[in-house]
Amino acid sequence: DLRILVSYPELLGKIADEMISLAKPLKFDRIAGIPYTALPIATAISLKTGWPMLYARKEVKDYGTQRKLEGVFKAGETALVVDDLITTGESKFETIAPFEEAGLKVKDVVVLVNREQGGKRLLEAKGYHLHAVLGIHEILDILKKEGKVEEALYDNAMAFLEANQV
Repeated sequence: DLRILVSYPELLGKIADEMISLAKPLKFDRIAGIPYTALPIATAISLKTGWPMLYARKEVKDYGTQRKLEGVFKAGETALVVDDLITTGESKFETIAPFEEAGLKVKDVVVLVNREQGGKRLLEAKGYHLHAVLGIHEILDILKKEGKVEEALYDNAMAFLEANQV
């Protein structure tokens, strides 16, 4: 459950560092945090690097500015999407849409975890590039090596992943 990262600032900082190392070679003007889990990650990245951040609201309020996007940007700039994970990739198009509708370009998506169930392939088919800190197979291998997951559970998880590859 990545939503609890907000309660572990040191770990959140380490995750931000890993995602920063993936993002550094990419070309972008702003980072785009995705509600809700990735907002603290994107904020940590922004604070560590000075990269300007913006985010899309899940719900537009019927009062105040009624903006879908929060933050300062200009149409034509490039936004790097920062999210916690990707599975099939379908939800990423909903995530990217408000930024592109506002005139921002999106080329790259950086995530902490690639659940390796077709998301990378689907994004690439639509012209986006996925960059992940960890893949789910790598996570399971680490957990097994460290004795944090029993052999039977590891085997079941690997079988599930193999059966559900898209």
